[in-house]
Amino acid sequence: MKLNKSISAIFLGVVLATALGCASTSTKEGTGEYVDDTVITTKVKAAIFNEPSLKSSEINVETFKGAVQLSGFVKYQADINKAVNIARSVSGVTSVKNDMRLK
Repeated sequence: MKLNKSISAIFLGVVLATALGCASTSTKEGTGEYVDDTVITTKVKAAIFNEPSLKSSEINVETFKGAVQLSGFVKYQADINKAVNIARSVSGVTSVKNDMRLK
């Protein structure tokens, strides 16, 4: 009986440690948030790729907890504005940070 309680306590401790390891903090995403951000990044990249006036290879997209950061170098201010507007229109995006620069 005592052995069963010890095994149960160890098992509960491992489960608790695993659950806490997957939890999010203000600086670290949880597992579910990471998957969500990956989906958002993919959607934003696809939307930018599907815009013929933008060169998707010049624009980098990163997402953290729904906040999208765009970076890279483009030729025209209109390209920056268009990329930001496209990113804002993607579902799941909470905010867009524009770090793109003109060449």
